[in-house]
Amino acid sequence: MNIRSATPDDAGAILDIYAYYVENTAISFEYGVPSEDDFRTRIKKTLERYPYLVLEDEGMIRGYAYAGVFKDRAAYDRSCEVTVYVDHGYKGRGYGRVLYEALEKALSQTEITNLYACIGDPVEEDEYLTKDSENFHRHMGYTLAGTFHNCGLKFGRLYNMIWMEKILR
Repeated sequence: MNIRSATPDDAGAILDIYAYYVENTAISFEYGVPSEDDFRTRIKKTLERYPYLVLEDEGMIRGYAYAGVFKDRAAYDRSCEVTVYVDHGYKGRGYGRVLYEALEKALSQTEITNLYACIGDPVEEDEYLTKDSENFHRHMGYTLAGTFHNCGLKFGRLYNMIWMEKILR
């Protein structure tokens, strides 16, 4: 297993992981899979300011994690939003934990002190969304900061959105 900084050339492999979540789950509230060029641009933009990490195992990218702007005001520069995705066929191997630990280590070497995760949360678990992400974040030391009720519509169903936070220092 190897964790390294992503490059724009990783866009195709990362997009392959993300596309599953867009097309088959309410984990991402995006309706359509972005193009590879769009994803390449997203990676470049993120890397201008934040870490964007990939986890490789057996020579293949199996997951990724990155940080991004929490709120676009200077007063929030010590806070960021964090995201992690693992190839759906490789869940349960600890890749998400390893990625988040590496991301937190990288962020702890910056001015960032507060981490925020925006998570789709089911009113009732269904085939598109479970509480797995919320439970994962709790296990990683995040606490619930707030709930927005019935604000995300995907697959004809309304989902809550929760924000969870972790204070690095």
